[in-house]
Amino acid sequence: MKKILIVDDEEKVRKLVEVTLSIGTFEILHASSGEEGLKIAREAMPDIILLDIMMPGKLDGFDVCGLLKKDPDTRDTYIVMLTAKGQQADKKKGLALGADDYFVKPFSPMELIDKIDKVLA
Repeated sequence: MKKILIVDDEEKVRKLVEVTLSIGTFEILHASSGEEGLKIAREAMPDIILLDIMMPGKLDGFDVCGLLKKDPDTRDTYIVMLTAKGQQADKKKGLALGADDYFVKPFSPMELIDKIDKVLA
């Protein structure tokens, strides 16, 4: 079973994404901070990480993305930035740090499902 890690400090967003993905057969993992997301990503080795940028704590989504992409064990993990930060500069920064895709909230559930299906196919 394919694993998807949702890293977002807002429980409502994590639940919304989980419900969106419930039509598939995925193991859904949750993290509410960058630090927790990094730990779970390194332990569980998910196939896809849906990563918010703005989170409390020492690590934001940019930090987590950069650390995962520099780590030989996790650098091939597909990372989708899923964030309210829709400025072009934010998107450029996320992609420069190694994010594989970038979705701005509010996002289209169907577009997200299509992206995940393509990545996991």
